[in-house]
Amino acid sequence: MNPDHSLIQSYFENLSHPQVEQMEQLAALYQDWNSKINVISRKDMDHFYIHHVLHSLGIAKVIAFSPGTKVLDIGTGGGFPGIPLAILFPEAHFHLVDSIGKKIAVVKDVARQLGLKNVEAQQARAESLNRTYHFVVSRAVTQMEKFYPWVQRKFRKEDIHKDFPNGVFYLKGGEVDEELEALDLNYVPYFLEDYFKEPFFETKKVIYIPYEGKR
Repeated sequence: MNPDHSLIQSYFENLSHPQVEQMEQLAALYQDWNSKINVISRKDMDHFYIHHVLHSLGIAKVIAFSPGTKVLDIGTGGGFPGIPLAILFPEAHFHLVDSIGKKIAVVKDVARQLGLKNVEAQQARAESLNRTYHFVVSRAVTQMEKFYPWVQRKFRKEDIHKDFPNGVFYLKGGEVDEELEALDLNYVPYFLEDYFKEPFFETKKVIYIPYEGKR
């Protein structure tokens, strides 16, 4: 396994010492859990910091979540993108949900061992949640035609960020135009190869979809 957590520091130079330590601990925590249940594919663990941590932090290259921001991570799996984002933005609150209980058990344990007080993990289906949030994040858990109806009523009315109205930040690979235009959604793609030099990011994007239900 590549333990190159210094890669994270090279792209996020303002990490505090505790944040650096938390990023360093991630690989060992997930390696340990992966020996018990298959949280991350075995071959992917060799590229853990690029494929999972840095990919999750692609959202942070687009937006810096303000203190007090409420963020929902849908289909978080073992905690991505929510856990890396929660390390980076300790004053924002992250609600990580997944329908698979053993994955949420991993998220709860990782958050506890890292001392992340701003993470809440819950086994739930997105459509069953009643709370509202400023932003929803996800790593391409399903087709957008299924995903967007889950989240379209989950946004707060008041915007908290001066540059981005409340909305979705969706990590996606490959082509997305046809999928999104079929839903008649406004969106802005951010290409991760503009921020990260690793070949893995050549086809990766952050898709921002502003919530327009109140406009």
